[in-house]
Amino acid sequence: MATDSGPRSFAALRHPGYRAYLVTGTLAMMADNIEHIISYWVIFEKFRSPLLGGVAVLTHWLPFLFFSVFSGALADRFDNRRLIQVAMLMYMVVSLGWALLFLTDTIQEWHAVVLLTVHGLAGVVWGPSSQMLIHDIVGGEHLQSAVRLNATSRNLGILMGPAVGGALLLLFGPAIGLLANVLIYVPLLWWLWKAPYGEQRRRAQSGAARGGGFRATLALIRQVSGNRTIISMILLVGVSSFFVGHAYQAQMPEYANDLGTEEIHLSYSVLLGASAAGALAGGLILESRALLQASPITAIVLTILWCIAITGFAATDNYPLAVALMFVAGFLQLAFSSMAQTLVQVEAPAQLRGRVIGLFNMSNNGLRAFSGVTVGFLGSLIGIHWSLALSALALLAITVVLLAFAIRPGGTPEG
Repeated sequence: MATDSGPRSFAALRHPGYRAYLVTGTLAMMADNIEHIISYWVIFEKFRSPLLGGVAVLTHWLPFLFFSVFSGALADRFDNRRLIQVAMLMYMVVSLGWALLFLTDTIQEWHAVVLLTVHGLAGVVWGPSSQMLIHDIVGGEHLQSAVRLNATSRNLGILMGPAVGGALLLLFGPAIGLLANVLIYVPLLWWLWKAPYGEQRRRAQSGAARGGGFRATLALIRQVSGNRTIISMILLVGVSSFFVGHAYQAQMPEYANDLGTEEIHLSYSVLLGASAAGALAGGLILESRALLQASPITAIVLTILWCIAITGFAATDNYPLAVALMFVAGFLQLAFSSMAQTLVQVEAPAQLRGRVIGLFNMSNNGLRAFSGVTVGFLGSLIGIHWSLALSALALLAITVVLLAFAIRPGGTPEG
């Protein structure tokens, strides 16, 4: 299947509406990361609780596991602009809540758990509606470009967030820094108010199936089970998240320490930033040349290469090589994940698109919670280098099986 007729570089940017959404959305993604930088630092300083750090990870990803399909159902039935605005308001309330608690020095652990949970739920609401909105703006022809640029902007936000958040923390302190962070969400909130997108097809679908519970999720899987492309891409991102996900990032201080560099804090920051930098570079390079058009086989091969890069990172004791492998891993992860998302969105039936996107997000994001077991908990038993390498090799074996499934004759054509 081809998603572009006559691929062009940065094709999605030819749409003025997408340019506006990309800029304002990037600011919102940066604000999301600024909040993490400031709030995580204060939580660490205040409580020194590894358990609360674990709760932060769980509250970020578990809402995707439990509520993504429901959020997709909402995206099918309601105006996506308004749902995204609800998510932005939730983010703003969370930043404001942190700021007031820090300002009054009244924060307790249960406050942190509540705010972290609301923050995670805001991400769930934003996800399917954002993907539906960009589909409405650019259409199917330029969807891969839009999805890839959206993923690139997310990594730009990840890179900018620590720098801006650190500056706000240093100049104004955590409370005032988070109050300023609230304002960074305003441009997207304001643009969505009158943006002429997001309402198409909603009234026609008002009688569509509702809800997103366990039974609804199983029913949705049965509905799309005949489409090999959708199933293989949802499985691909699911097993990638389950076995590896982003769990190695939480262990990055120990990797930096094991690599034997003199400046642990600097080497940790460089390793952590290398993956985001690779993803940013990947998005810009692939878009500038309109490379790697979407196909299931290409997405699976890119995942196999990602497994090899992650295994190499786990095995090496050479710091420059580790940085290079993290950069390559970031490049490959952006390439295969954005390609998988594009294929699922294009192949999904119009009346089910929001829920199918929700199912994709549940697999891609929700299952990341379990990579803390495959990499983190197993690492406490056998060492984090072995646990990451074995997890990546297990994923490699599964992706080879998925490759055989994708190229087997019959079902939905991929080419």
